[in-house]
Amino acid sequence: MRIVRRPGAFVCGIDAAMDVIGGKWKVLILWALNERTCRFGELRRAVPGVTEKVLSSHLRELEDDGIVHREVYAEVPPRVEYSLTPLGLSLNAALEPLGRWGRDHIYRGTGEAPGQGGAADPAAEAGVGAAGSGSGEGAGARTGEGAGVPEPVVGLGYGQR
Repeated sequence: MRIVRRPGAFVCGIDAAMDVIGGKWKVLILWALNERTCRFGELRRAVPGVTEKVLSSHLRELEDDGIVHREVYAEVPPRVEYSLTPLGLSLNAALEPLGRWGRDHIYRGTGEAPGQGGAADPAAEAGVGAAGSGSGEGAGARTGEGAGVPEPVVGLGYGQR
């Protein structure tokens, strides 16, 4: 398992982190896997817009970096499941403050505060609480039916949908 792609070539810690999570889809893949272990098709549905080729490539890179675990079951037909490693869980925890910042930033100047409800806060309408830590809350904790597969909500950013 390769953990660092360019040892010694990083300028700072942010540079090293962005090497792992860079790109449009990786943080969304991490968010979906934070919910539960998923098969490839489930991930494809959880991250609308990603192509199979890009999803496959990103999963391989995240696996090489020690963020995602790929479990292959010797069954007919073959079954493959993806889950987060402890390193992946710690990365999601590190991304939670960034998600909070993003939510605050998109509501800046709208007169609506994040979590105050109304049309500007689809998460409140869906019954989603604020991202917390521990006890099942966190990046993408949800309630109600269909909680297994994340549902995209435009404009909320990482950590809360």
